[in-house]
Amino acid sequence: GGIEASLRRFAHYDYWSDKVRKSMLIDSGADLLIYGMGEKQVVKIAKKLDEGVDIKSITQLPGTCYVVDDIENVCDYIEIASYKEVCRDMKKHAEAFKIQYDEQDPIRGNIIVQKHTNKYLVQNKPEMPLTREELDIVYGLPYQRNYHPIYEKLGGIPAIEEVKFSLVSSRGCFGSCAFCAITFHQGRIVQSRSEKSIIEEAIQITKFKDFKGYIHDVGGPTANFRQPACAKQLKVGACIDKQCLHPSPCKNLNVDHMEYLNLLRSLRELPDVKKVFVRSGLRYDYIMADKNDTFFNELIKHHVSGQLKVAPEHVSHKVLKYMGKPAGKTYDKFMEKFYKATEKIGKKQYIIPYLMSSHPGSTLASAIELAEYLRDINYQPEQVQDFYPTPGTPSTTMFYTGLDPNTLEEVHIPKTKNEKAMQRALLQYKDPMKYDLVLSALTQANREDLIGYEPKCLIKPRGKKKKEHLNSTSGKPKEIRGKDKGKNLKNKSNDKPMDTNSKKKPKPISTQNKINHVLKNNKKNKSKNKKRQ
Repeated sequence: GGIEASLRRFAHYDYWSDKVRKSMLIDSGADLLIYGMGEKQVVKIAKKLDEGVDIKSITQLPGTCYVVDDIENVCDYIEIASYKEVCRDMKKHAEAFKIQYDEQDPIRGNIIVQKHTNKYLVQNKPEMPLTREELDIVYGLPYQRNYHPIYEKLGGIPAIEEVKFSLVSSRGCFGSCAFCAITFHQGRIVQSRSEKSIIEEAIQITKFKDFKGYIHDVGGPTANFRQPACAKQLKVGACIDKQCLHPSPCKNLNVDHMEYLNLLRSLRELPDVKKVFVRSGLRYDYIMADKNDTFFNELIKHHVSGQLKVAPEHVSHKVLKYMGKPAGKTYDKFMEKFYKATEKIGKKQYIIPYLMSSHPGSTLASAIELAEYLRDINYQPEQVQDFYPTPGTPSTTMFYTGLDPNTLEEVHIPKTKNEKAMQRALLQYKDPMKYDLVLSALTQANREDLIGYEPKCLIKPRGKKKKEHLNSTSGKPKEIRGKDKGKNLKNKSNDKPMDTNSKKKPKPISTQNKINHVLKNNKKNKSKNKKRQ
C-alpha cells in the first residue's frame, strides 16, 4: 500500500526507467495491493487474517487489487488493454488510462481487469470515502507528532518543522488538475474533519514546549475545499463526462467558504495561538466564484503569512486546457482583488504564483507567451516547477503517448533535454545564468523582436551597446508580434519625447537624421543671432 503502490497499480509509464512497467503488484510478488488512503482496507484485511482466512482468498474488498490465473469467477468487469498492448500501442495506452481514471469513483466505479502475460490483475471498485465521524477517529489516534527518535543521532529531520504545527482539515479534491495524482489516489469526493476534532488537535499542539504561537497551516490537497462539490456526488458519484471547475465552475457547484471560515475563526481565538496561517494551495477560481467576500477579506487580514501561494501554472489558453486549469482573466482579477484588499488594510503582502514549464501542450511559443506575461507584471519567480511525469495522471499519459486521453488528439510534448531547459529558462529570463538558453529559445522561435533595448524585450543583445544596436538595425524597429502589436510602448531613449496626446508611436530617429537635425538647428540659431546683432 501507500501512494506509490496506489498510483502504480496498473501497467504504467515510469519516467525514471523511461518504459512501461507492469503493475507493482505483479513486480513485487505480493498477494494484495491496497490503493487509496487505505484505512478501511487495512482493518478489514487484518480482521480476516486474524480469523485465519487465507490471504489469497481475500478478493472481494473494495480498494484492493489481486492477481489470478483466469477471470472466470470475476463478474461485471471492464477489461482494458493488456500490458503488452499498452507497451506497443499509444492509442490503446491512452484509452486504457481513460477508463482507469473514469472508474475511480466509489459509487459508480466498476471492477477493472488487465492482463499481464499469463496472469490477470483485478482491481475492485474504490472504497467509500470515510465519513466525518470516521475521519475524526483516524485523526484522534495518539500520534507522536514527531519523527522517530532513531533520527536524533543524524541531526533530526528538518522537514518536520513545516508540518509539526499544521492541521489537516480535508482530503480528496475536485480541482481536476491534469498533472496532479490526488484524484487517482484520494478521489474527487472531498471529505473533512469536524471543527471539534481540529480544535482538539490544535489544543494539543499549543502544549508542545517548542510551540511559539503559530499554526502554520490548516488545509489539505486544496485548503478551501471542505465539502463535496455537490450533493449529486454522494448519490450517483462524480460526473464522468465533465469536471467541477474546468473549463469554468459547474452550475451545480456548491460554493461556500463559511464552514472553513468559522473553523479559522475558532482556531485564532484559542489561548496561546497568535496567528493561524493558510499555506496549503487555494483554488482562486473557487474563491472568485463565491459571491460572499467575507472569507476572502478575513483571509487577507488574518491568515496570510506575508505571501499567499496560488497556482495559475500558465497563461496560454492551450496549455491551461491540457492542465485542466482556469483560463481567461480569472487569475488577473484575483490578483487585482488581493492587492486592493491588502492595501486597504495597510499591509504589505504578496502573491507567489506557482508556475510550470514544459507541460504537455506547451511549445516554445507558449513559454515565450508566459515570459512576456511575467515581464508585463514585473515578476520573476525564484522557483519554477518543470513538469515531470507521475504515474496515475492524464498529463503523464499525454507525455508518454503524445495523445490527449480525453480526445485522442495529438499533443506537442517537450521531451528533449534542450527544449525543457529552454522553456524553464524563459520563466527566469532575467537570470544571467539563463541568458544562453533564452537567446537560443527566442532565436529558434523567430522572436528576435524580444532581443534588444526596448521595454518589451526580454534580453539585451550580447556584446552590443545601445548605440551599436541601433546602428546595426538602421534605426528601424523590429516587427512587433502577438499581443503587443498596435500597443504604445514607452520610449525610454533620449531621441525624442513621446507625444502623450498622440495615439501613434513616434518613429525612432536614425543616427544620420540626428546629425541633420542638429545641423539644421545650428543654422536656425546662427540666423537668429545675426538678426539680433
